[in-house]
Amino acid sequence: MQTNACVPAPVTLFTLGLSHQTAPLPMREKMVFHVERMSEALGEAKRLLAPEAAILSTCNRTELYLSGDLEGGGLGDVKRAAATEWLASYHHVDPHELAPCLYTLPREQAVRHAFRVASGLDSMVLGEPEILGQMKEAARSAEAAGTLGTVLGKLFQRSFAVAKEVRSTTQVGAHSVSMAAAAVKLAGRIFPSIKDQKVLFIGAGEMIELCATHFAAQGPTCITVANRTLERAEALAHRFNARVIELRELAAHLHEHDIVVSCTASSLPILGKGMVERALKARRRLPMFMVDLAVPRDIEPEVAELDDVFLYTVDDLKDIVQGNLDSRRSAVEQAEVIIDAQVGQFMHWMQVRESVPLIRALRDQAEDARRYEVERALRLLAKGDDPKQVLEALSQGLTNKLMHAPTQALNEATGEERRTLADTLARLFRIRS
Repeated sequence: MQTNACVPAPVTLFTLGLSHQTAPLPMREKMVFHVERMSEALGEAKRLLAPEAAILSTCNRTELYLSGDLEGGGLGDVKRAAATEWLASYHHVDPHELAPCLYTLPREQAVRHAFRVASGLDSMVLGEPEILGQMKEAARSAEAAGTLGTVLGKLFQRSFAVAKEVRSTTQVGAHSVSMAAAAVKLAGRIFPSIKDQKVLFIGAGEMIELCATHFAAQGPTCITVANRTLERAEALAHRFNARVIELRELAAHLHEHDIVVSCTASSLPILGKGMVERALKARRRLPMFMVDLAVPRDIEPEVAELDDVFLYTVDDLKDIVQGNLDSRRSAVEQAEVIIDAQVGQFMHWMQVRESVPLIRALRDQAEDARRYEVERALRLLAKGDDPKQVLEALSQGLTNKLMHAPTQALNEATGEERRTLADTLARLFRIRS
C-alpha cells in the first residue's frame, strides 16, 4: 500500500540569446534563423535540447527559449552548455567567438526578460510595437512545429497580456521615434527637401510599409517598390501611388533613385558594391542615401566605402531612436512595476505546477486506501455483519492508513528534522497547539 515519496521535479525554464545590446550587427547577421528553416531548427532543438522550444529571431535579437523537467532529462548546466554548442553549430559560428555575446537567463530572469521584450522595454526603439508581433509569430511557429508545450505556451500568452497592460496603462510607447521616422530624419540631413527626391523601397514587409508611410508623408517626387513577389508589392504601391519593379530589374533602375530603403528576408545581399558603383556613375556622382534595415544585411557593407553614398544600418539609427528616452523614464518605471507583479504570479503558477505530480500521488494513495476499506466493508456486509460495526471498522481502517505514513515519519525523525517535520504537519493538518 505504501508508495515511494514523490518529490516535485523543478521545471527548468531559461532563455539563451543575444541582442543589439550584447552583439554587433555582423554577429547578429550570422545568428538569424530564416523562416523557411524555422520548423527544422525547432525540431532539432526539441530532439537535442528540451521537450519545449521556441525561437525568437529578429533584426535585433536571436533568442532560444527552452523548458523541461530536470528529472526528465531537462535543462541543467550541462544542457545550457549543449544549447550554446547547438546554437554555434547550427549557424557555423566559432563557440568561443559567440560566447561573449550570449546571455543565459534562468527561470525568473527568463520570465522577466520575456515580459520586458514583449512590452518593448528591451528594444532598440523603446516601446516599439513590432516586437510583439514578432513574438506572436515565434509562438505560432513553435506551435506549428509541435515544440510549444504547457510552460512556454503559458509564458508567451502571459507575455502578450503583460505587453497589452503596459501599453494601455503607461506612456512607454507614446511619441516613440521609430526606425522609419529616424530614416526620414537622417535623409533630411542629406537633402534640403525630400519633396525633390525619388525614393526606392526594396521589400514589401511591415517595416517597408512603415517606412513608406513616413516618407510618403514628405511628398517625394516619386516612389518605387521593388519586391520578389509583385502581387504584394502592388498592394503596397497602390496605397502610395507608387510604381512597381521586380528585384531582377534593380540594376537597371537603381540610378534613378536618390533614397533607397531596403528590408527583405534575403539570406544574401541584394545590392552589391559593383551595382551601386555603376548606379553612381550613371547619376554622375549625385549622392545616394541608403538605409539597410535588414538582418542579414541587404546591402554589402563595402558600399559604404564609395564616395557619394551615405549608408546607414539599424545600429547606426540607435542614437536617434533613443533620443527621447529621458522623457519616458517615469513610464518605464511604471511598466517595470507591472512586470514585477506579473513575474511573481507566473513563478507562483510554475511552483504550483511543479507540485501537481505530488498532489496526484497523494490522491492516488488516498484513493487506494479508500477503495481497499470500502471493498472490505462490502464483503463484511455481504456476510451479514452488523452494519454499525462495519462502518466503525471502515472509518478506523481508513484513518489508520491515512495517518500511518506521517505518524511513522514523525516518530523516526530526530533533532531539528523532527521539529521541522512537526511544524510542517501541524500546518498541513491545521493543528493549533
